[in-house]
Amino acid sequence: MDLIPSFSVDHTLIIPGIFVSRVDVVGNEKVTTYDIRVTKPNREPPVDVAAMHTLEHIIATYLRNDPDWKDEVIYWGPMGCLTGFYLILKGNRAPKEIHDLLLRAFRSVADSDSVPGSNEENCGNYLMHNLWLAKWYAEKFADYLEENKDNQAIFEYPKTERLVTDDGRQFFDS
Repeated sequence: MDLIPSFSVDHTLIIPGIFVSRVDVVGNEKVTTYDIRVTKPNREPPVDVAAMHTLEHIIATYLRNDPDWKDEVIYWGPMGCLTGFYLILKGNRAPKEIHDLLLRAFRSVADSDSVPGSNEENCGNYLMHNLWLAKWYAEKFADYLEENKDNQAIFEYPKTERLVTDDGRQFFDS
C-alpha cells in the first residue's frame, strides 16, 4: 500500500502550528484538513489523554457555535498520537486565515467551568476528562500562537526532500 500523505511528513521537523494536511474535493467543493499541532512530535511529551479529550469537547463546542465559522466546520478531533488535532473546514483557506479562530478557541478553554457533553448520556468515556490540565495546555498553545503569529514556520510544514535508494531506504535532506 502507498504511504498516506500525513505519514510522509518528516515528523522530526514539525513544530507546533497550523498546517494544511490535505485538500480534498467533495462534489464541486474543496474541503481542507488542517493539522493543528500542539506539541513537537517525538520531542515533547504528547498531550495527556484526559486533557486531550476535554480539549476536544470544549473546542468542538466553541467552533460549532462560533457565528462566523459554525457553518464551515466539518470536524474537530484529536490525532491518535496525541500531539494535536485535525480540523476539517469547508473551502481552502491558508492556515494564517484561521489563526485568530484557533487562538480564540484555545483561549475560550480558560473560561470553561465545566466540560460540555461530559455526562454518561453524551460521552463515550465521560469519566476521562481533566479540565484543569486542559486549561494548562490551551493557555500554553494560545500563548505560543500569539507570540508566533508573524512566524511563517508555524503555518508551513517543514520542507524536506526524501531521497530513496535503489533498495528502498529513505533519507532526508534536513
